[in-house]
Amino acid sequence: MALVPLGAGSAFAHAGLVATNPESDAVLPRAPDRFELTFSEPVSPLRLTLVDPSGAAEDLQGAAIAGNRLSIPAPASLSDGTYRLGWRVVSADGHPVAGSLLFSVGAPSAPAPALPEEADRATRGLVWLSRLLLYLGLGFGIGGAASRLLTGRPLSAGLPWVRSALVLGLAAVPLAIAAQGLDALGAPLRALASPAVWQAGRETGFGQTAMIALLSFAVAIAATFPRGGLASKVLATLAVLGAGAALASTGHAANAPPERLARPAVALHTIAAALWVGALLPLALALRQRDASGIDALRRFSARITPLVVLLLLSGGVLAVIQVETPAALWRTDYGRVLLAKLTLVALLFALAADNRWRLTRPALAGAPEARRAMVRQIGFEIALAVAILGTVALWRFTPPPRIDAAIAAEPARLHVTGERLMGDILVSPGHAGEVEASAMLMTIDYGPVNPEWVGFAFSKPDGIGAPIVSPAQNRGDGVWRAEVTLPTPGVWRMQMDVRIDADSLDRLSGDLTLRP
Repeated sequence: MALVPLGAGSAFAHAGLVATNPESDAVLPRAPDRFELTFSEPVSPLRLTLVDPSGAAEDLQGAAIAGNRLSIPAPASLSDGTYRLGWRVVSADGHPVAGSLLFSVGAPSAPAPALPEEADRATRGLVWLSRLLLYLGLGFGIGGAASRLLTGRPLSAGLPWVRSALVLGLAAVPLAIAAQGLDALGAPLRALASPAVWQAGRETGFGQTAMIALLSFAVAIAATFPRGGLASKVLATLAVLGAGAALASTGHAANAPPERLARPAVALHTIAAALWVGALLPLALALRQRDASGIDALRRFSARITPLVVLLLLSGGVLAVIQVETPAALWRTDYGRVLLAKLTLVALLFALAADNRWRLTRPALAGAPEARRAMVRQIGFEIALAVAILGTVALWRFTPPPRIDAAIAAEPARLHVTGERLMGDILVSPGHAGEVEASAMLMTIDYGPVNPEWVGFAFSKPDGIGAPIVSPAQNRGDGVWRAEVTLPTPGVWRMQMDVRIDADSLDRLSGDLTLRP
């Protein structure tokens, strides 16, 4: 026998995944042989825990994956009572998530206690810091190594700084893997040296990003040694393409449908940003020199930056539309608010860049020392804004995109109910307050078929306030009984279903379900 919590187990790639209706309490007549969790996309299990009615927790072993279905053998001889099955998995975009569901064997008892909150501020801080350092390496390191693609000159004065940024990026890769492992397992910072943490970090989708980034940093470092010529350009080009591939290999944005559009958009956005940001410091240092090298670099940069900015804006716009979906999500969701903060910083960056381009470039090219000094100062401000933007982008690890929230909102609320002779699986779709469709798939208590004469739904609030909302159900020939009802408020609703099996038999099934706002 299997417990199949399709509602509680359904999940969406977020911030990982988010379980729907986690407190749905199925009552099983006997102990299951295994548990099956069905998710909205393929996942990898990290930890599965069963808490018995006494509160004792047991880590389950032997999980098997088949597509988006996770199957775990149940412990032998489960006694009667209410259990909590907790899981921690990682989604295709590399983000971990924890969830749990309740079920009862025989008869319900006091609910098994909730699993302890695994969020760790220090771990989350390390995740954010490691991502920021990685982005700084990609932008100022790899982008700096490729800066001659925009300025037309070898690195010269900026070379030590670019190499330092590349070393920073190299160091950030193992740090980010370890932070990802801690985050994936819900482990505290003190577990940083655990082999299981490093293995978990490598085996998530982020592990692929880290490995591509590591190779790209190595190629970029090699590009800084030939001080000119074709070899340097080729290596720098490969490195910056690798930076785009690294961030396009996993993550919220890269895994958003349609992936054929999202992944190239992420890669192009990363490449354009790295080339622009990476060229800033070498350009500023070249302008501080008193020879003609700075003027030549500025002339080439000014001629080549416009199409790059257009590419940056177009790719960023595509990604924003895919992830946010509706304008209201910009201020109603954490993801949207982070995006607004980023856009504010980007607007300031563009304002400085526009002032440099339209007010200072011409006199600087004409040899005016005041204009060159002013441009160097403003490029410094641009660099500071770029760092702030990358720090803001790193916050997206903790915020599910609005498209995920919308998908979760469309998920039905699910309930398993039993009566004296029958049991049923109930769906209320969508699982939030408003106009919904209630549907029931019925069977006998021993899993046999049943063909009732009549089925009716009644919904009421547990506190007894308000009259019950009653509606007869219709069978459209597919064995599913459906009714259209309006449930005006979120929260807990008590569902009662009367089933007339035949002229002499009536069964009543009931249970509580929770609707989202």
